[in-house]
Amino acid sequence: MTEPISIVVVDDHAIFRSGLKADLDGRMQVVAEAATVEEAITAIHRHTPAVVLLDVHLPGGRGGGGAEVVAGCADLLGSTRFLALSVSDSAEDVVSVIRAGARGYVTKTVSGAEISDAVVRVAGGDAAFSPRLAGFVLDAFGTAAVAAVDDELDKLSARELEVMRLIARGYSYKEVAKELFISIKTVETHVSAVLRKLQLSSRHELTRWAVDRRIL
Repeated sequence: MTEPISIVVVDDHAIFRSGLKADLDGRMQVVAEAATVEEAITAIHRHTPAVVLLDVHLPGGRGGGGAEVVAGCADLLGSTRFLALSVSDSAEDVVSVIRAGARGYVTKTVSGAEISDAVVRVAGGDAAFSPRLAGFVLDAFGTAAVAAVDDELDKLSARELEVMRLIARGYSYKEVAKELFISIKTVETHVSAVLRKLQLSSRHELTRWAVDRRIL
């Protein structure tokens, strides 16, 4: 039997969270809930769910709402995926949370079946958007932006690219060495080269760089 998709639901309205849990189908299981930015970041790190259903506007934190939650969980973006679920359909809200690293954005007007299908798509690595919202993403991340990212990645060798992705996902140097069957010293050399070529100064900046470009 297939394991259910683990979900953390983040919304500051308890009634909505209850209704959403009731609407999700049997392919998924809610393992935790949160109502604020801080609660969300804590719950997501504790449970490392497959998907986070995330409202865009949340109390707490520095006022960044859902985008701040995604940024606060940047170390988990290799395994946990974020699906924004909001009453807002403004281009600014859509672009901000996608730029932070979310894999999709649907409005709260969709049905429980549609949300469930979106969760399954996002859990499988695909993107999911309410139809008219996809245009905002295409406008914000158009061909010019893609070309700029490609130019930056072309500076890296194949091995440096592998190391970069693992470091950006939160792997330690020792874990990267084990994963790629190379020495820790070699990992350090590759990381130094990546930081130099991308004009970054730290692992934190590297993670932020990768999240911004959605290449984890």
